[in-house]
Amino acid sequence: MIFFYYIFAVIVYIIAAPFLLILSFCKEKYKVSLKSRFFLHKNLKQKQGDVYFHACSFGEIKSLIPLIKLFPACKISTITQTGFCEASRHSEKVNFFPFEIFVPFWIRPCKVLIIFEAELWLMLVLMAKFYNAKVILLNARISDRSLKNYKRFSFFYRLIFKYIDVVFAQSQKDKERLEYLGARNVIVYKNIKANIKQGQMKNYSKPKARIIIFASTHENEEQLLLDEIKLEENDKLIIAPRHPERFGEVEGILKDFCQKNHYNMQKFSDFTLSENDFANFFKTKCLLLDALGELENFYKISDVVFLCGSFVNNIGGHNPIEAARWNNVIISGKYYFNQESLYQEVDDLYICESVKDINDFLRQKLSQARVKEQNDLNEVILSIKEGLDARKSL
Repeated sequence: MIFFYYIFAVIVYIIAAPFLLILSFCKEKYKVSLKSRFFLHKNLKQKQGDVYFHACSFGEIKSLIPLIKLFPACKISTITQTGFCEASRHSEKVNFFPFEIFVPFWIRPCKVLIIFEAELWLMLVLMAKFYNAKVILLNARISDRSLKNYKRFSFFYRLIFKYIDVVFAQSQKDKERLEYLGARNVIVYKNIKANIKQGQMKNYSKPKARIIIFASTHENEEQLLLDEIKLEENDKLIIAPRHPERFGEVEGILKDFCQKNHYNMQKFSDFTLSENDFANFFKTKCLLLDALGELENFYKISDVVFLCGSFVNNIGGHNPIEAARWNNVIISGKYYFNQESLYQEVDDLYICESVKDINDFLRQKLSQARVKEQNDLNEVILSIKEGLDARKSL
């Protein structure tokens, strides 16, 4: 079956390669990642390291930072440009993960492979076992929405799980679903994204105003919310798009909103004052937060957070933990199917069933969200160290 899978992947690659090459020149977000992943541009060989972390994108890499810091000689691979940039802040051994057909010739030996969530690539786990590595699936989940597809291709996932030694699942429900697909040694460990610790924070001065953030917005979401929201005189609005390639698009949407309502606006990237003078910015009504890595600094001084990716039905929500740590009122849409376990880790998180109700929430005196007490990562760390120790003697 592995042979036929590989041949099928080669055929798919031959068909798709011309389109991927064109796309890599047309879209800025794919300019580096597609060339690296599908044409091995500046990515001919994986960098060396005994511990190997693989995760998809920015949020997943950020979740792994506590573990990455414990194993500083580790290597990391990721799929997206934002994930690559975040990983590069913490390690020099970072690669884009290539398409499956290149993995057998690209990957270098490791002693422990840690895969995050749903990054189940057959050639990755197969080659890791070829080099006798311990394979750990961390933060594993199967959402209600994706369950049907997992069952449809259960024969394929049963093959993958033959090569995975330990699975840390987000919930009991996830454990049962994973075991149905053939996973062994499944441990219910909650969602480790709840364990993310804030790094060094900037100290922006809080103005005498209610700060409202549309956090991690996606396509169509900004317009959906702006069409409904009614800002009061003492409100300031911040919009933080999830993806940097949309900064220009969202700037236009926010500019139209401000012109219609006679508000002034500013882009964070145009702001040059020091942290201590930052309160001067809030002479304007609206801010476009067009910078990665700044959102938590604003959570620290905000009052109400609309946690986006949940007001449109194709994303599945985002992590509420960072916003909840800073005593914010958190309002989410109803489409949070990818974050159910994390939502359960936060008390007093409000779900808005219809976007038309957002002003009703803003008029109420709501409780601030609170993060429940979290588990540490000791069991995961022990599993990694056991893998390293076992392979020292080989």
